[in-house]
Amino acid sequence: MKKSIFFVLLYILLIEGAFAGEIDSLHTLLNRVMQNKAYFMENKEQNIERLKQILTVKNLQIDQLYDMNSQLYEQYKKYQTDSAVSYILKNRELANRIGQEELQQESAIRLAWLYSSQGRYIESQNLLDSLDQSRLSKRLLPDYYEAYDALCSRYGQSTKISFYYRSEIYRDSLLSVLDNRSLRYWTTYSAKMLYGAADAEPYLLPLLEETKGAGKGLVAYYLGYMYQERNNSELSKKYYMMSIISDIENCVKDNASMQALALAYYAEGDIDNAYLFLQSAIDDATFCNVRCRMVEFSESFPIISDAYRAKELKQKANIQLALYLISFLLVCLIVAIFYTYRQMKRLSIIRKELYHTNQKLSELNNNLVSANVQLKDSNLIKEEYIAHFFDLCSTYIDKMESYRKTLNKYASKRQIEELFKLLRSTTLIETELEELYKKFDVIFINLYPSFVEEFNALQTKQEQTALKSGELLNTELRIFALIRLGITDSVKIASFLRYSLSTIYNYRVKARNNAVVPRDEFEKMVMKIGTDINKQD
Repeated sequence: MKKSIFFVLLYILLIEGAFAGEIDSLHTLLNRVMQNKAYFMENKEQNIERLKQILTVKNLQIDQLYDMNSQLYEQYKKYQTDSAVSYILKNRELANRIGQEELQQESAIRLAWLYSSQGRYIESQNLLDSLDQSRLSKRLLPDYYEAYDALCSRYGQSTKISFYYRSEIYRDSLLSVLDNRSLRYWTTYSAKMLYGAADAEPYLLPLLEETKGAGKGLVAYYLGYMYQERNNSELSKKYYMMSIISDIENCVKDNASMQALALAYYAEGDIDNAYLFLQSAIDDATFCNVRCRMVEFSESFPIISDAYRAKELKQKANIQLALYLISFLLVCLIVAIFYTYRQMKRLSIIRKELYHTNQKLSELNNNLVSANVQLKDSNLIKEEYIAHFFDLCSTYIDKMESYRKTLNKYASKRQIEELFKLLRSTTLIETELEELYKKFDVIFINLYPSFVEEFNALQTKQEQTALKSGELLNTELRIFALIRLGITDSVKIASFLRYSLSTIYNYRVKARNNAVVPRDEFEKMVMKIGTDINKQD
């Protein structure tokens, strides 16, 4: 049981979904057809123009002129009533000229139908009343009853006077003279059933499939009206749309479907579509000069128009509010852009300052690295020399102790002559100095193994120093070795090497004069000897 209910509900949902899709597709088609209304009108005008060209042919017979005017009447009948009236008036003149009563009657009936369409009800009734029904042919009787039916219906709609709702009487008369096998009969019969509150659906649905051309729009309108009375708004809109599509394609300007669809949308609260279709209906009725339609529109148009204007005013207010908001946001955006621009400008300045600061920091870092290298170099020298200093001090203390013991020995034995001889001798000092210089050379070359090569590289080839076998440094190299260690004072250098100040000065001047680098830069370059090696270490 539950499964059956489920499948029934699923079927209903699928049917409703398919129907909603059909309505949407039909609405899309209707919009496309409405957008191409000018195209269909152009085709209509071309057909009319071709018929008019035939009228320009010379020596046409009166019956031929009458026939061409009748064809133009049919073209203009529900398209532009003023033009239709002009051609029927020409036919009345032709009929009077040839004195054919049937053609006179036909022209009067057609003119009466057009007059009632234009709201000229008195002229229409006078024309119809002037005709003797008993003298009408079987061919004209259906048109006669249809003209009376149209007059009563249109006048009743315009004036709301119930007396003139007598169209049912003439519709019955029309049915009595029509062939019950014709589409015209069944269209009229369906209308009788529809407006007589009977079930017209079994007649209208098959009739819609059989009817072609402009008549299809009328049958679709009847179906729309029927479902509207049944409160089935979706089916009602469907058939109204089909009717409008048919009317536009066949250029039927005298139509009721546009207004009916507009009212259906208005009832659903769709003001935009209601206004769109009602405005289109008014344009058609104005173009066709169908006064009865204009009277109908006079009731609904103000209501829909006011609702549309109210919605439009609300939309304008919303748009205005949105514009204010957008303007405010635009101002905020401009302020933000200006602020961002200033911040970016400041950031650019800061970046430049940071760039220059980074360059300075890089220079300071390089200087610091250089200072660290020099400090490391200095520390290495200090460490090396401290070790050798303690070693030398220990050695000299031992030697002083041995020398003291020797002197004490000579003194205790009263060997005065040997004691003075020992005191007057310089051999010990010379030996110790030579030993001191050798140790200095060993320690310095150990610290700066490439000193001799790098120093010679700063001198011209002719003045480069060539060491003797077994020598690590000579006097000239020893002077600049002390300068490399930071001892630049010539007095201190002279004291350490036991040379005169002038000798030291001459050595330094000679080396500067023979340098391959600028004289002022020579000793600075000497002080940088071994730096790369120290860096690698």
